[in-house]
Parts: sequence; structure tokens; C-alpha cells
Amino acid sequence: MPTRQKFDSDLEELRLNILDLGKMVNQRIVFAVESMTNQDTEIANTVIVGDLAVNNLQAIIEEKCILIIATQQPFARDLRKVVAGFKISIYLERMGDLSVDIAKLTIRIGQEKLIKPLLDIPRMSSLVEEMMNLGLQAYVQEDCKVAAEMAAMDDEVDEIYSRVYEELRLIMMKYPSQVTQANYLLFACRFLERLGDYCTNIAEEIIYICTGKRLDLNE
Repeated sequence: MPTRQKFDSDLEELRLNILDLGKMVNQRIVFAVESMTNQDTEIANTVIVGDLAVNNLQAIIEEKCILIIATQQPFARDLRKVVAGFKISIYLERMGDLSVDIAKLTIRIGQEKLIKPLLDIPRMSSLVEEMMNLGLQAYVQEDCKVAAEMAAMDDEVDEIYSRVYEELRLIMMKYPSQVTQANYLLFACRFLERLGDYCTNIAEEIIYICTGKRLDLNE
């Protein structure tokens, strides 16, 4: 196989692996939040156990990136695709870890009566899911415009987090007996806020592929 053809084939395989990892992580985030809203510890345990598959696929992607750089010695835009793909896989693996953290909070809360309706957490999760879908689309199409739109959505996630933080802080001040669960819910919101930040980091890598410029979309 000619060198360029082999390189293009390796890049396509890397792209597909990253897409698979993104879909896998996105599904686990959805399941983790579902487990919390429904207080379903069985789903939570499924998310926790499934993290091994995320770690394994990320390791495969990492090895593939190293092998491409070592054997193909890409440069310019081709090198940016490999480097960005490697960093995106790291962000996705960390997002998988955060979905596990949310699932563990579900188990800690158990069947205890919730201190408030869980409306904001599913809303934050829905925004993160949409950002992930946009990010995967932008990655495939190398679309800077779509990637930039993700930053605006992250602002909405941050606004919800700030509002919930204040609400839960007031609950903890007024009802000391509810401090433990309020903290668990606050952690869940914080994890979702971090998921939004990671989505923005992925958008930055897509823009880097397209332009070669490093931007901070979390500013």
C-alpha cells in the first residue's frame, strides 16, 4: 500500500475509534444521570462497570496515535489531526470518569427521599449530550463554526450550575439534616459543569485542526 494511502487509512481508523469512544461516553453520561433521577442503583452499577471499556478504547487510541507519529512522521495539518485526536480521547476518557462519579453519587443517595425535584440536573445533562453530538459532528466534518457554537452552550450549563449552587447552599443553611444529600446533588451538578468544560476543550481541538491556532473557549 502506498505511504499516503496507508496514512489516510490509519487516520480514518483513528477517527472511527474516536467517534466510537465519544458515543460510548455520551451514552454513559445519559445513563448516569438517568440512574440519579430515577434513583436506579442497577443502572448506576452498569455505568461503573462499563468504565473499563472506555479506558480500554482510549488506550487503543493512544497507542494508535503514537504508532502513526512514529511510523508516518506526519506534519502540518496531518500532525494536528493526530495530536488533536489524542487529546480528544483523553478528554473523553475523563468524561467517562465523571459519569462514573455521578453514578457513585446515585448509590450513595440510594432510596433516600430527594430534597428537591431533579429538574436542573437532567437539563444540564441534556445540554452536555447536545454538545457532545455537535462535537462529534464537528470533528468528523472539521467544522470550526459548529465547534464554536459549543462554547455558547457551555455558558448555559455554567448558569444553571451557579443557580443550583445558590439554591442548595440555602437549603444546607436552613435544613442542616439535609446537608449530606445537598452536597451529593451539588457534586453531581459540578461534575456536569466539568463535562461541559471538557466538551469545550474538544471544540478547541477541532478549531486547532482547522486553523492551527490554540484558542481558550472557556474564557
